[in-house]
Amino acid sequence: MSDTALTPPSHAELQRIAAGLRLPDRAFLDGDWSASDNGALFETANPATGAVLSTLAHCGQKDVDRAVAAARGAFRSGVWSRCAPEKRKEALLKLAALIRRDGVRLAVMESLESGKPIRDCLREITQEVPAIFQWYGELVDKSYGHVAPTGQEDCAMVVREPIGVVAAVLPWNFPLLMATWKLAPALASGCSVIVKPAEETSLTALSLAALAIEAGIPAGVLNVLTGPGETTGRLIGQHPDIDSVSFTGSTDVGRLFLQYAGSSNLKTVGLEMGGKSPFIVLDDADLTEDLIDNAVMAAFWNGGQNCSANMRQLVARSRQDAYVEKIIARTKQIVIGDPLDPATDMGPLISAGQRNRVQAYVAKGVEEGARRVLEAGVPNGRGHYLGPTVFADLRPEMTIAREEIFGPVLGVLPVDSMDQALQIANGTDYGLHATVYTRDLDRAMYFARRLECGTVAVNGFTEGDIKTPFGGYRRSGSLARDKGLEAMAQYQQIKTIWLRLSAMGLSA
Repeated sequence: MSDTALTPPSHAELQRIAAGLRLPDRAFLDGDWSASDNGALFETANPATGAVLSTLAHCGQKDVDRAVAAARGAFRSGVWSRCAPEKRKEALLKLAALIRRDGVRLAVMESLESGKPIRDCLREITQEVPAIFQWYGELVDKSYGHVAPTGQEDCAMVVREPIGVVAAVLPWNFPLLMATWKLAPALASGCSVIVKPAEETSLTALSLAALAIEAGIPAGVLNVLTGPGETTGRLIGQHPDIDSVSFTGSTDVGRLFLQYAGSSNLKTVGLEMGGKSPFIVLDDADLTEDLIDNAVMAAFWNGGQNCSANMRQLVARSRQDAYVEKIIARTKQIVIGDPLDPATDMGPLISAGQRNRVQAYVAKGVEEGARRVLEAGVPNGRGHYLGPTVFADLRPEMTIAREEIFGPVLGVLPVDSMDQALQIANGTDYGLHATVYTRDLDRAMYFARRLECGTVAVNGFTEGDIKTPFGGYRRSGSLARDKGLEAMAQYQQIKTIWLRLSAMGLSA
């Protein structure tokens, strides 16, 4: 495994790589680059500077139809869907190797387009992304059906088959990582895939499609359509020849994909949506440096643009002041700056609109009586920067304690008992993630079993690794899971084959 994320190139070297990048400027359909049928275009820009990076194809109905036809043709040909599993394994392992080869270039590309700090991009793209393709590649020839128990005259086989044509609709906060969470199990299952990256962050998904061809994945098996969700995404959701859609993004858009499925061909829909995740510090937990580091990272990682961000931090009332003091001290150490600088901890938000949205939530918190103990700073110059804000004395009914902010805002809610902490933690429409700090194993398991969410981390903020599923309850999405063996289910269908032996003239 590469250790590039731990020892990144210098700022000057990363700037040199950025200057030499050849950025994609077309969609990728049926194994080749393609302009949109009607010539429509849109721009993707650097959120740190506002500079336009590339002009991309705004794919419309004919482009979606062409991508679906290419994917369906590849699927029906069997070139990928019915090939020996060892061939799919070989191609996915080669793709993992190619991503490691080009990882720094891809990480720079993603940092430029998303505003994510280069350290995060390097860790995700040079380490996590290829490891995921490798994990599912190695799983391809180890995924079995089974034989059901029958009488001697019958044989009943339960087999797993690829579901067909899959669409993966992606968010902008973890562009290539989220693509990989969906692509790797879908491709391992034998499906053909159409990727629709967020319009803000399309470049690395396009680059990945070209690497897939180099790895030996046949033309038509992986296609990338670029364009806004309101048009290109809607056309994908409504298409009658797509068998499954996997979506990560907002709850409102997730609802639309359910409507699209219901009004078209009842395609399966997997949803991973928003969160309002609690970070619970029980009264026996020591306020160690590790705990405070995890608390700050849980709220401010990727500028708070993370569906599992733990910005709702529940602390015993008697410890709130000591806790807040430590949070403020650690938050002030966050370095805000150029995403390509390895020293940067926090880059800009994705857009001016997102920054304005977060600032409106901060103003609402002040209006509703939350005590602002650290005010966000906005660095001078271009870009969509917004520094962290810390609130204390939140109440559960406050807007910022209930709604997903998706920005660098941390709020501390004082609680008077363990039961009250659990009640407040579960008092939300979401159910994606939670963190619990305690030295008592019984308390840890008590909370873990009673927190109504998909992932519970104890004594450390984590979403787990590729071996463990990720998804939520309620409005966070409960129809499918990314990661782990559980992710395969969305991309497979189950067939039962009954073989009546007596009909073949054989005696029991």
